[in-house]
Amino acid sequence: MQTRELGRSGLMVSAIGLGCMGLSFGLGPATDTADAVKLIRAAVERGVTFFDTAEAYGPFTNEEVVGEALAPVREQVVIATKFGFASASPQVGLDSRPKHIREVAEAQLLRLKTDHIDLLYQHRVDPNVPIEDVAGTVKDLVREGKVKHFGLSEAGADTIRRAHAVLPVTALQSEYSLWWREPEHEILPTLEELGIGFVPFSPLGKGFLTGAIDESTTFSANDFRNIVPRFSPEARKANHALVERLAQIATRKTATPAQIAIAWLLAQKPWIAPIPGTTKLHRLEENIGAAAIQLTPDDLAEIDAALSQIAVQGDRYPAQMQQLINR
Repeated sequence: MQTRELGRSGLMVSAIGLGCMGLSFGLGPATDTADAVKLIRAAVERGVTFFDTAEAYGPFTNEEVVGEALAPVREQVVIATKFGFASASPQVGLDSRPKHIREVAEAQLLRLKTDHIDLLYQHRVDPNVPIEDVAGTVKDLVREGKVKHFGLSEAGADTIRRAHAVLPVTALQSEYSLWWREPEHEILPTLEELGIGFVPFSPLGKGFLTGAIDESTTFSANDFRNIVPRFSPEARKANHALVERLAQIATRKTATPAQIAIAWLLAQKPWIAPIPGTTKLHRLEENIGAAAIQLTPDDLAEIDAALSQIAVQGDRYPAQMQQLINR
């Protein structure tokens, strides 16, 4: 597995990380703990060193699983986690008050079975707490050795700049993929200017870009895609044209659509490290295989040309969730 530096931070991670959320939260029933631990350790064996979790995933249970899985190899891996919700629940609301950040971080150290968090993100920007106060609190945690690096998630360019002025931001984590390219307009130029890494979540469009989902697919009752406009049956039917074009390109490269989607992200900037998630070993191996795929300038131009002809249908979040984005 290749490694990449997140911006100019000095933090080195595997080019492809593992987003662990779906093992415990959001995408159907939680994976059995023993099976989840086994999958995470399989990722380590295959060269993955970058693992993403959050207190809100579960809540709490995902951090516990990640902590158990990585305890034997703690010094070989980078663990990223997040704070920012009251009671660790998006439904309850935001809370990035300094006192709360400290309480969350202390609890996370215990759940993750570690004495430090490699990368601590603010999960969503809290409009009630100045970002300077958030960055200042994390700066104190860095001084105490409890946190190594500071990150933001789904923050806007102005917020990134203000936070970075207080404490260098190592990475921004936001959605970015072949079917959500909005970060290219303002976010990526800002990150490049400031030397900040980018960690795309949902690099496979929440599974859609794998080609395994179509208009007839049904999701379990606790799968949040049930409320995502982009996953309505009508939108899935319309958006399948994108996957079909991706599959054509993948066939010529002796790859899968998922691998092309991840390889495309890796080709955008050398400081981008996507974190596809999965609960299945064969999907893990498929995703990791994307690191070996080299897309030429002609390949990239062909992908851009093909996808520019397809207008993706449906918002990526329900309206109430969209309000938490790019503050």
